[in-house]
Amino acid sequence: MENELPPQPDPEAQPTYEPAPVLAPASVAAPLAAPVAFAAPLVPEYRDRGTGLVIFGVVQIILGLLAALMVPFVVLGAFMARLAPGGGALRPGHYFSAIATYTFVAAAMLTLGIGSVQKKRWARALTLVTSWYWLIVGVLATVLLTAVLPVAMRGALEQAQRNSSDAPSADLSTGVMAVVITLMIVFIAFFLVVVPIAFIVFYGRKDVAETCRHRDPVERWTDRAPLPVLGASVIFFTGAVYLLLVGLTTPLFPFFGHYLSGIPGAACFVIVAAVDLYLAVALFRLQSLGWWIAILAVPLRVASMAITYAKADLMQAYSRIGMSDAQVQVLGSSPIFRGSAILWWSLIWMVLFFGYLVWLKRYFKTPAAPQVEALPAQAG
Repeated sequence: MENELPPQPDPEAQPTYEPAPVLAPASVAAPLAAPVAFAAPLVPEYRDRGTGLVIFGVVQIILGLLAALMVPFVVLGAFMARLAPGGGALRPGHYFSAIATYTFVAAAMLTLGIGSVQKKRWARALTLVTSWYWLIVGVLATVLLTAVLPVAMRGALEQAQRNSSDAPSADLSTGVMAVVITLMIVFIAFFLVVVPIAFIVFYGRKDVAETCRHRDPVERWTDRAPLPVLGASVIFFTGAVYLLLVGLTTPLFPFFGHYLSGIPGAACFVIVAAVDLYLAVALFRLQSLGWWIAILAVPLRVASMAITYAKADLMQAYSRIGMSDAQVQVLGSSPIFRGSAILWWSLIWMVLFFGYLVWLKRYFKTPAAPQVEALPAQAG
């Protein structure tokens, strides 16, 4: 019918909407696939020297055992000397000093060797500084023995030819003596020069330091001071032990032209040993006062030694500490003691050590005084 209205929509019916498709802009490119990351193997910054530390540690252990083996030989030599006629045996203090020295060296080498096998920081640092000390003393000792041994052997050969008619001819004896001296010098130079050089070259490598730093990550007491300062501290500590030992066994102290023996000599050795022990601690702590005391004390000791060696009679001093005439005669026949060669050798070592202390000044900086700002002047 013409009057019929169009159908009305149902109010309860919910309209449905279809979302229009979203088209990506033409200017936006499709994302690229992320590249796959491959983990590259980590390349260490140093070459691990753990095997070398074990090998050199075993070498130190062997050297320590050899030093310990010398102790029973010294004891045996003391008993054999007592049984020998003529009263040529040395004082008990000499044998005790030798036994204590070999024991100290053996303990030090064994400790450093075990520490090197365990790849400890302190073992590497102490081995390096003691090897430098070992090398310098070894070079001086080798030069001294090279100059003295031919004279001593020639004197012994001439004495044997005078005392015995059955002695071999001079030409044959001289040839044999030359071979023996050469072998002795080569043997001494190997242990006093070649071995410490090998230790210095190995333990001075950066790879060895890095290996010990990574294998032993805990900071050790040797890390608190630079290696050159640590070396000076070790030298003073070793010197304190040596002076204390000499003062208790053979108190013969050179004091500005005189040899002090007995209680005064022993007291001087103990006092100097105490000073060296203080300097060892002060230098390790980088105290400027300790460095200045060392700079003043070492030249005084050098002057005292030089004046005494030049004026005093060493053989007469030995007779004052209880040596018999036969013992003094044996020592006087040796070119080492007759010309005070070993004493002058000690003097040369002290002069070199003083130069080393002067070089260490760079590590002992005097702290700058705090600057006080001037107060403004008050008006009126």
